Amino acid sequence: MAKILILIGGHLCTAPRPQKEAAAFASAGHDVTVCGVWFDDALAMRDRKLSGQQSYSFDIALDFRPSQPSLTRLSVRLQHRLAKEGFQHCGIFSPALLGYGAKALLRKAQHIRADLTIVHSEAGLWVGKQLIQKGYAVGVDFEDWFSRDLLPSAIKTRPIDKIQQLEKYLMQRCTFKLTTSQVMANALAKTYEANSPQVIYNVFPRADGVAPKLLELSQPLKLHWYSQTIGPGRGLETLFAALPYLKDSVEIHLRGNYPPSSQAWMEPMIPTEWRSRVNIHDAVSNAELPLRIAEYDIGLALEMSECESRYYTATNKLFQYMQAGLAVIASDTAGQREIMNQMPDVGTLIACNSPSELAAAINQYGHHRSKLQKVRQSAYRAGQEVFCYETQIPTLLSALNHTISQN
Repeated sequence: MAKILILIGGHLCTAPRPQKEAAAFASAGHDVTVCGVWFDDALAMRDRKLSGQQSYSFDIALDFRPSQPSLTRLSVRLQHRLAKEGFQHCGIFSPALLGYGAKALLRKAQHIRADLTIVHSEAGLWVGKQLIQKGYAVGVDFEDWFSRDLLPSAIKTRPIDKIQQLEKYLMQRCTFKLTTSQVMANALAKTYEANSPQVIYNVFPRADGVAPKLLELSQPLKLHWYSQTIGPGRGLETLFAALPYLKDSVEIHLRGNYPPSSQAWMEPMIPTEWRSRVNIHDAVSNAELPLRIAEYDIGLALEMSECESRYYTATNKLFQYMQAGLAVIASDTAGQREIMNQMPDVGTLIACNSPSELAAAINQYGHHRSKLQKVRQSAYRAGQEVFCYETQIPTLLSALNHTISQN
């Protein structure tokens, strides 16, 4: 039995990939701790509930929620602000630029002294390098290509060169390396002149009680899209531009956090006649999400090509749509093409940023409801038999056992 530490840069409840990783390792008999950072009281309550149901432990490296002493919160935010100003005005790098709690995560990792510490975030990259230099065994999960996970407008305010250096350092030195698709693995390996990471898809365990709802032929098609945050750069621009070209009765259902800044950005893009048919739903827990997704007919995975990380990955939503029995309309990114080529009967691949192709795909399903029902059934089978976490666990445990045997 090995002692495994998984470092995340935030709340446990918003980190599904580390959750699944930790549960798989714990089920295999390892002593597993996930360590994160708390900044939100409501999310902390969800973390407590979630962690109490798991076979692994959850620990907190830094807690600066609003309910905590004001001096703690002010200190953390001041460090972050000073780091940003130092970088923007003088080009000075600080680990605080990579996220709250980098140094706290490092201290926690040194205290726990695990047999393997696996990092998951930008801050984790910095922690991983420090640990390797101190002789610790470190693994990395590139659930995002961190240095290429921003839109062009945001790159100038981030220490991209430093993040790339950290990625290269861990890619070349870590034995335990994971990522989200084969095309992502190939791109990382080529860029950093290193061995390819193992591919663990962003799939989920089979969900009990989740099955496709009966397609209501006389009712509007119900389209579903979700993300942690409803905002720009996630394909909604394409969706709203496609609305005037839809020929059948359609409802749009968006799920995620919807801050005032997103409202100001999004609402002007929605045609006036469509506003009553665009529905906003609050984010829900990972446990509840499959049941909510299953209420709809078509899932939209409209990733854009401008962000390389998003271009190469295969995101959670693509697999959760299948698992809930929704037909998938996915933009033709390299990562999504990798999945759709394996199971072409689960939906339709369209060109990125193409409102006309999106509208045509939706209209096709609206005109041919019997075809839509068959596609939904194929998607459900794929989610239950091929793209589920149970099929990924042997690869994950093999990678872990290989790393442990070398240390």
